[in-house]
This record gives sequence, structure tokens and C-alpha cells, in this order.
Amino acid sequence: MASACTQGLDTGFVALGYGKVAVLGVVQGITELLPISSTAHMRIVPALLGWQDPGSAFSAAMQLAALAAVISYFWSDVRGLVAGSAAAVARRDFGNWDFRFAVWIILATIPIVIVGKTLAPALNACNSSLRTLTVIGVACIVMAALLALAEMYSRHKRTIENATLKDALIVGCAQVGALIPGVSRSGSTLTAALFRDLKRDEAARFSFLLGIPAIALAGLKELWELYQAHLDAHGWSILAVGLVVASIAAFAAIWGLLRILEQFSAWPFVFYRFLMGVFLLTAVWFGWLHN
Repeated sequence: MASACTQGLDTGFVALGYGKVAVLGVVQGITELLPISSTAHMRIVPALLGWQDPGSAFSAAMQLAALAAVISYFWSDVRGLVAGSAAAVARRDFGNWDFRFAVWIILATIPIVIVGKTLAPALNACNSSLRTLTVIGVACIVMAALLALAEMYSRHKRTIENATLKDALIVGCAQVGALIPGVSRSGSTLTAALFRDLKRDEAARFSFLLGIPAIALAGLKELWELYQAHLDAHGWSILAVGLVVASIAAFAAIWGLLRILEQFSAWPFVFYRFLMGVFLLTAVWFGWLHN
């Protein structure tokens, strides 16, 4: 079903109501932080259930749920970086690791901010061609192949403490790929971190910490645009339900991802993404799902 528009923004989630948005909040929260593409699932699940597409505005605003989950799960890391950086600045100790890592995070965020602002009109437009199932399906298959290569060729030896500015910039540039629906921010950054030979769980931790500013900016930007579009109180209350549910689901997703990467590998996500991509392209080809 086609999505709804509010002053050019895709706001189909409002028509879904509290119950359906809560269900999609669970889906969004889990898939946002697993390397399997939340955008793909937010197109597939409503389509299979016969629900209206919640729209790109919903997916973007849900970034704040991911932000809450990442900060709470990695609170000790975040607190250490903030406190360590502040103390380093006070001492003028600019060689301090916490300070350097904080600067790397800022530098790694610049590429996605620039490209994201450039592509915003196309990404958030109603019925955007970038949100077609064909684009998402191809992106899923391509990322499955890249993640497979990362698994095969990574030595899985390094930790965050051994990370460099080069690592941060490479992962930051990979984060730009997340702007393409179906790529997945978690998937692109995790893949890049694995190519840099980080251990699997350390690669995930590195990508999550590095992505905090980008996740925050994306979510806050969408809230501001919804405010400017004069979303009514009913719409805000529905969005709030989705955010709360998605935050809890996202926290659980981080725990699950780290357990899988520690005990197994990224291969389950490779196979899942490949099969999803094949399913989407097949469904569009035979007309099972509307592109």
C-alpha cells in the first residue's frame, strides 16, 4: 500500500495506529542494529501483513531508539570517552587515547553528514525510487557478498585499543553506504571493521561507538522535520510508542549480535542477507510484492 505524505514527508506510520506501530517498533529495533537492514524489513513486514508502508520518516526517527540502546549498552565506554576526553582537554594532554578516539568519531561522522544532506531530498521524498524493493534486494545481496569476503579474509586479531585514525576513517566512509536502503549502517560499518582485522565482537563495538553521532543526528533531524511538517499530537503519540518499543528491542539486538559474533561468526547474517535479497528480487519479478 502507498504511504502517506505530510508536507512532502513520508508519514505512513500515523495511519497504522498504536498496535501495528508497536509491532513494527520491535522489527525496527531488532533489525536496526543487526547487520541485516532495517529498511528491508520495514518494507517486507508491512507488505506481507497487508499494512501500509510506515514510511521513511518512521525509520529515520527510530534512529533515536537505536541511539538509546547503544548508549545504555555501552555506557561504560561512552562515559569513559566523555570523562577521559574532558580530563585530557583540561590537562592539555591531546595525545590521550580517549581524546584521540573522540576526535576520530567526529571525523568519521563528517562523510555521512555531507552525503546525507546532499541526498536527503531523494531519500525522504514520498515514494522515493531509492526505497524500491529492487534496490533493497540488490543491496542485500551485495552486502552479503562483502560481509562474506570480510569473514574469509579478516584475521580477527585486533581490538579497539589497537585502532588507528585510518581505521576510524575507513569505517566512517563505509557508514555512508547506509544511506542506500538495504545496505544497513550496522552491516556496512561491521564489514569495514572486519576488513581492518578487528575481532568480530570488537568490530561491532567499534562500529557502534563510531556511529553514535550519525545515529543521533539522523534521528534528531527527522524529529525536527516532522515538527516543521506540523505532525499532530496523535502522530507524535504513535511515534512515541514505536520509539519506546524499538529501544527495548534494539538493546536486546545488541546483546544477541555480540553473543553470535563471540561464539560463532558473521556467517549467519551473510546467509540471511543473501536469501532475503533473492526473495525480494524474486517477489518483485513474479509480482508477489509491489516494488
